[in-house]
Amino acid sequence: MKFIVILLIVALILAPIPYVLIWTQAPQGRALAASDLDFDSILGQAAAEPLPEELVEMRDGTPLRVRHVEAEGKPLLVLLHGSGWYSAQFDTLIRSLEGRAEIVAPDLRGHGANPERRGDVDYVGQLEDDVADLIDFYAEPGQKVVLAGHSSGGGLAVRFAGGAHGDKIDRAVLLAPFLKYDAPTTRPNSGGWAHPLSRRIIAISILNQLGITSQNDKIVIEFSFPEKVLDGPEGDKATTAYTYRMNTSFAPRSDYLADVAALPDFLLVAGENDQAFVAEGYEPLMSDVTDRGSYMIVPGAGHLDLVDRPETSEAISGVLDGL
Repeated sequence: MKFIVILLIVALILAPIPYVLIWTQAPQGRALAASDLDFDSILGQAAAEPLPEELVEMRDGTPLRVRHVEAEGKPLLVLLHGSGWYSAQFDTLIRSLEGRAEIVAPDLRGHGANPERRGDVDYVGQLEDDVADLIDFYAEPGQKVVLAGHSSGGGLAVRFAGGAHGDKIDRAVLLAPFLKYDAPTTRPNSGGWAHPLSRRIIAISILNQLGITSQNDKIVIEFSFPEKVLDGPEGDKATTAYTYRMNTSFAPRSDYLADVAALPDFLLVAGENDQAFVAEGYEPLMSDVTDRGSYMIVPGAGHLDLVDRPETSEAISGVLDGL
């Protein structure tokens, strides 16, 4: 009887959602209300000459497009892009780090040019498996591995450290990472960037607790890309919405501090003027559960331009040289 009551409650939560929100594919080209994020640096990256790319096959046979820069005898640096975008956001950073590391920057599954299903994965945790497959493909025996990510990519790095593959990495670099929607480091809706469909998330979460995953392909969050991105030459590479299983896979687990505590030695870099997260909030929060972190705030930097700041490159170089 209790089971039936719970299912009825879930049905009532799901029923009133407008039909546009039950699409299983991301509603591309649909601009939402403007966010506080400055996308000019991302647009500049997209216009630059792209770095060499190759396709790497994952365990299920799906090829991921990967930017790869070799450096013999150096650590392996894996870069994870933020929500909605793709590996191009790291082009300037990669060029500034050439020679210090072998660098791998994938278009994560469901992102970039012509993914199999934009904004979606097959199951919760598949992004972690993909990152593990990339490390296994590129890392030589004895090669040190540094996992780095920006924003949601930083959240994925935290999740990876706390998961089944955490022992594959030796260091982590977190660039203004997303930790959880209600973490003290997160501004409301990440500065207007993220628009979660809260009732749907609650309902599908309840279903998952009951072992029911049939609704995990439903859209649960949308992103505020400006029209100049969606209408520009890179607009077809933007991912404007995530399914439940993608959104869950791209962030630390509910007990996010347990994932934080599992991190190896790490560097966290945030911008003083970050529009999505509270830069000064990371250290007091995370140092409560781990003493392995070093923290740095870049004066004047915002959320997106943090990736290209010379201070960020210098700090990552210090991590690489320390290995």
